[in-house]
Amino acid sequence: MITNATALPRTARGAATRARIVDAATDLVRAHGVANTTIDAVIEASRVSKSQIYHYFDDKDDLVLAVIQRQAECVLGTHEELLRKLNSLAGLRSWRDAVVELTRQTNCAGGCPLGSLAAELSETPRTRAALAESFARWASYFETAFARMQTRTGKRPSGNLKELSEAMLASLQGGLLLAQTMRSTTPLELALDMAIDYVAARLRLHPPENRSARRE
Repeated sequence: MITNATALPRTARGAATRARIVDAATDLVRAHGVANTTIDAVIEASRVSKSQIYHYFDDKDDLVLAVIQRQAECVLGTHEELLRKLNSLAGLRSWRDAVVELTRQTNCAGGCPLGSLAAELSETPRTRAALAESFARWASYFETAFARMQTRTGKRPSGNLKELSEAMLASLQGGLLLAQTMRSTTPLELALDMAIDYVAARLRLHPPENRSARRE
């Protein structure tokens, strides 16, 4: 779990104030990026004083860590719910369909909240470490799901489960980035289909089906 340098509030009122600050900062960062989000903008959006900001956060970097944690909770919560009972190739394809549908509902805008933060913050040690922790946790959901799938087949996989999970996450992130850029879910669908076929082959599951007909 990602934690900030500053201590968490001890009262419900303090927790609510801190949450309002993080909510405002998260919305601003999502809309304008970290570089274009100022402490003054967060103060205005959250309707708190500068002293309150610095009571809960040492500096902007500390606040950005809280934003990473908030986005991680949101994104990983969604995917954990989709993946925590997954134990079959059909289930993996259902997860793929849900991700594509969620992307389609936003008209492919915005991309992945964690991926967008990584594009800005991966060269700064503290934020890079926080993002790496979030992505590692995300990959672990795939790894656990693949282990369940492997157990059901009783076959020895032709590949490392950790590597397979990282390959799936990389395909997801690349697909989301291209979907955002092209405003089309097609790149995401193609990337996930290829990754799922690769997982199926490595876990020695059923032969990959013809996915092109499904997209037509």
